[in-house]
Amino acid sequence: MAKAKWVVDAPHSSIEFSVKHMMISKVKGLFHAFDADIEADVNDLTSANISISVDLSSIDTRSGDRDNHLRSADFFDIENHPTMTFQSRNIVKTGEHEYDVTGDLTIRGVTRTETFEATFEGGGKNPWGVEVVGFSATGAIKRSNYGLTWNAALETGGVLVGDEVKIAIELQASQQA
Repeated sequence: MAKAKWVVDAPHSSIEFSVKHMMISKVKGLFHAFDADIEADVNDLTSANISISVDLSSIDTRSGDRDNHLRSADFFDIENHPTMTFQSRNIVKTGEHEYDVTGDLTIRGVTRTETFEATFEGGGKNPWGVEVVGFSATGAIKRSNYGLTWNAALETGGVLVGDEVKIAIELQASQQA
C-alpha cells in the first residue's frame, strides 16, 4: 500500500493519562478534543508523518475543581498555551507491527523529544467500504520537564502529584478519499 492520508475517527479514539496522587494511588484523565494528521503506508510506518494537536481545555479527570486547576497557570496555563502538540521525527520498527515513534512534544511552550511505543493494531474496510486502521501508543513523560512543577508536600513525606505522567493513545482512522 502506498502512503495515504488518514483522518482520525474521534468517537473511536482516545488520549488518556495517569499520574500518581499522594504517592499511593493513580488519578486518570483524558482529553476530549484532539486532532491528528497522519500520512502513512500502514504496511511500513517508518516513513509516516504523524502530527497530533490536543485542546487542553478539554481535559477531564472527573473532578471539575481539579480540571480547572489543571487548566490554570499552576499547570497547563491554557490562557497562554491552549494546545499540546506532537510532531513525529523518527519512526523505527522494533517488531511485527511494533514501532518506536520519536518526536517533538510541546507543552506550555516547552518542546522536548519524547519516544512512544506504538502498535499498528490492524485494518480493514468498514461496512461503508472505507479503509479503516487502528493504532495504539504508550509512553511516559516527566511533567517537570515542561514547567508543570506545581506540587504540595505531604506531612507524611512525599508530594501530592507525581512527576511521571503515563500516556495511552488509541487512534482509529479512515483513509481519506
